[in-house]
Amino acid sequence: MNWFTKTVSSSIGRKLIMSATGLFLCTFLVVHLVGNLQLFKNDDGVAFNTYSHFMGTNPVIRTIEWGLVLGFGFHIYEGLALWFKNRSARAVRYEQWHAEKNSEWTSRNMALLGTILLIFLLVHLYNFFWKARFGELSPDINHNDDLYSLVVSSFHVWWYVLLYVSAQASLGYHLWHGFRSGFQTLGLNHRKYMPLIKNFGYAFAVLVSAGFAAMPIYFFIFTNEKGALLTDAPAVLHQLASNF
Repeated sequence: MNWFTKTVSSSIGRKLIMSATGLFLCTFLVVHLVGNLQLFKNDDGVAFNTYSHFMGTNPVIRTIEWGLVLGFGFHIYEGLALWFKNRSARAVRYEQWHAEKNSEWTSRNMALLGTILLIFLLVHLYNFFWKARFGELSPDINHNDDLYSLVVSSFHVWWYVLLYVSAQASLGYHLWHGFRSGFQTLGLNHRKYMPLIKNFGYAFAVLVSAGFAAMPIYFFIFTNEKGALLTDAPAVLHQLASNF
């Protein structure tokens, strides 16, 4: 087992773990985004609460959650370990090499972006996951926990909306570099297909981060604290559209 320990603790081993867990977590983002889009249905949260109940009670999903926990844990730990190792090894040489001219801003600041996401994740888990699993939520008309009302009320707290949107901007930048970097690290970088993977990664980063960010923005600006559309919301939308 000594060879295994040395491999996973080396820079290459850590990058492989980062890449594998990162691409795995991308699938979670897609599923999570598709499920959360139920928030936009005009049904007083019935569809979203049904989705949340399924995700929280289905034994297969509950088992997969442990994989997500491990995925997040390894990704965060290895990312921080790489950052500390690179910082101690190249603190002086970066100034000599003019890294800002030879690499993208996102690649040099993945640790910063990841830290913002980690802070958001902790707040987000406490605000929704912890309260949904261990708190007491009122039932909706189908007798499912009314997580929808908790989400809507949270999206009317200005600092939480600001944190949420900032985290999605960080997520977008994180994915902008990390998606294609993950394929390259795993050796899946054939010159014929890499431009396609690169462009798909850019589109993925924009669509996923924008999709998540649209939720708090929508509820904060266009709905009341019950999730009902404001009477002047169409006028606001028209005004926004006229600016483009």
